[in-house]
Amino acid sequence: MPRYEFSIGSSDVRRKGAVESDTFKDALDVIAVQADAETGDLLEIGVRGFPPAKFQYVFSLDEGTQVWRAAYQRAA
Repeated sequence: MPRYEFSIGSSDVRRKGAVESDTFKDALDVIAVQADAETGDLLEIGVRGFPPAKFQYVFSLDEGTQVWRAAYQRAA
């Protein structure tokens, strides 16, 4: 079972942790609940040895719930 290491929060307050999960989607769901994610939170998640993926917790009009969306850096 993969171990995903993560950092979550706003620019002011970040929390770190790890979660083991069979699937990446399950890991995201567990983190949202256990870390008490709020709209706008940035999540950096990955496995040791690889750069982290970045997601932002947003409200989705399509799904009517909070979801993780890929976060991209804007060009300078």
